[in-house]
Amino acid sequence: MDSWKTPNWPMKIFEDWFDPCPLNENWQVNGLKIEWKEKTFVNPPYSNPLPWIEKAIEESKKGKTIVLLLNVDTSTKWFAKLNESKSHFLWFAERLKFSEKNASPRPSMLAILTKEDLK
Repeated sequence: MDSWKTPNWPMKIFEDWFDPCPLNENWQVNGLKIEWKEKTFVNPPYSNPLPWIEKAIEESKKGKTIVLLLNVDTSTKWFAKLNESKSHFLWFAERLKFSEKNASPRPSMLAILTKEDLK
């Protein structure tokens, strides 16, 4: 399953932020087609974050602040795109628990994009 609820403690930090991919049946389609808000938090599917990262870069160029919750994987095309876009990376010291029984199989990070960083 590729649809996991973000743990409560990070969500408290971003509780007033727009979420383009909440847990529902249409999240993968609609979240990529709609306009994102000035402050957007995204927990994209870990199996295919690239379209969400491309959308985040596009939205950040409009002056928006976008935060993505992602696996740490510096060997991927999507990480290279974020790095080229001068994203800021915040690494978690522990593996996030998405439920009582399920922890992320890899370390996680936040990638933060802002228009100022894309200059």
